[in-house]
Amino acid sequence: MTVIEVLKYGFVGPETDLRLWVWMLVVCAVVGYLIGSINWGVILSHKYGGDVRNYGSGNAGATNMMRTYGKRAGAKTLGLDILKGTVVSFACRLIVGTTGAYIGGFFCIIGHAYPVFFRFKGGKGVATITALCLWTEWRTFLILVAIYAIVLFGYKMVSFASCMVAALYPMILYAFIGPNLGVVIAFLSGALVVFLHRANIVRIFNHTESKLDFHRKKKDASENNAESAFDKENE
Repeated sequence: MTVIEVLKYGFVGPETDLRLWVWMLVVCAVVGYLIGSINWGVILSHKYGGDVRNYGSGNAGATNMMRTYGKRAGAKTLGLDILKGTVVSFACRLIVGTTGAYIGGFFCIIGHAYPVFFRFKGGKGVATITALCLWTEWRTFLILVAIYAIVLFGYKMVSFASCMVAALYPMILYAFIGPNLGVVIAFLSGALVVFLHRANIVRIFNHTESKLDFHRKKKDASENNAESAFDKENE
């Protein structure tokens, strides 16, 4: 078995016993969800001063970490969330091929959004869907990264850029691979990310959505509490 065959079909390919193949997909789903539930935003925020979900938008993602605890905290959170998605997608791909990567990656996104270890309140899945896209169809990944950068630069709204690439993900993927289970997973993943941004979408239409400020400094606890109350009232 060549490296290319392993990456495409995994060590447990569809030509093996069907029951074993299905069970391995179940394992990918369970492992993906559990690893996805390791929410680095929550873990790291306790080292900086308090659960990030109590501040700002209440989201346990890189953007809220950056706004609450600074750029370094946001970068660490983003990197670790992408890493966990990469571990899941790549490991599942080695086991059951591309199908395993899609299944494991999708459940990793669910775990990130609804982590069993943190009262089912997590992030919005952008970093984890990024890793899923990277390890399943790199051409789609590069196009979406370019779109994300252009939209973010133009509008300075992380939520708008995130929703844009999430909505375009299945369509761009379809252009490369055609009808495939991966496109279905991409649609479900993108739909979940857009759903998790529903409050942001309302604020975008109302012209009240916060814009990204890379020069913004870390705020103290009193400022965070004030912003937290304001943001939650507007969600």
